[in-house]
Amino acid sequence: MKVPALLTALAVLAGGEAAAQSAKRIQDNSFLLEEAYNQEPGVVQHIQNFQYQSRSKTWAYNFTQEWPAPGRTHQLSYSIPVSRVSDPDATGLADVQLHYRYQLVDRPALAVAPRLSALLPTGDDKRGLGNGTVGGQFNLPVSVSLSERWAVHYNGGLTFVPSSREPGGAQADTLGFNQGGSAVFSIGPNLDLLCETAWTTAQAVQPDGTVERTEALFINPGLRAAINFKSGLQIVPGIAFPIGAGPSRREGGVFAYLSCEHPF
Repeated sequence: MKVPALLTALAVLAGGEAAAQSAKRIQDNSFLLEEAYNQEPGVVQHIQNFQYQSRSKTWAYNFTQEWPAPGRTHQLSYSIPVSRVSDPDATGLADVQLHYRYQLVDRPALAVAPRLSALLPTGDDKRGLGNGTVGGQFNLPVSVSLSERWAVHYNGGLTFVPSSREPGGAQADTLGFNQGGSAVFSIGPNLDLLCETAWTTAQAVQPDGTVERTEALFINPGLRAAINFKSGLQIVPGIAFPIGAGPSRREGGVFAYLSCEHPF
């Protein structure tokens, strides 16, 4: 399906089935960033996303499931990533993540929800698909509602992996950082335009046991729509087109998103 046709289809979906139902605004459905809204009591969310990078011919698929524990203050979730890497050339399961997020602030105009995650060594480090050891991650999402139509989001965090391994077996501690921000404009209650900026810096273990730092910077304009049902089910498809900047210039691709949220 061509891109204009896909965007038109999303708009039609947002205005068709959803228009006949009571509107539930799109929330907690960003692409490269997190929004600081935990799951509501009795509601579970299933999130899938797929990112393809055209220059490196690599891709990453991720499935995340989020659960209230048992209310909005505490949230538990997990992420299962599958990726294709180029050095070495390999495809398979990467390191699974277990997440805990605390709703520190939950006001109409401001939400803050720090997250702690454990990175499990489920990926094959000999094929470049994992770290070969347990790691940890911290992220701080902050969401601000500026008006009925405008919202902005910020993320900042770090990832630490002690004794991370490269495919040849060399080990070293690695430390990475991430920052990002986004602006979301609601065309209507069921259709949003968004633009994200995401920056990461990470360390990679070299065959001699040293570490080498790399950076990535992407601007990610996109569109998301919501389809709401009387049962409480909300389906949110989305699409974006990451554009590399700075250290990632000449890199581009496509990002596809799909979320299903429903009572349990």
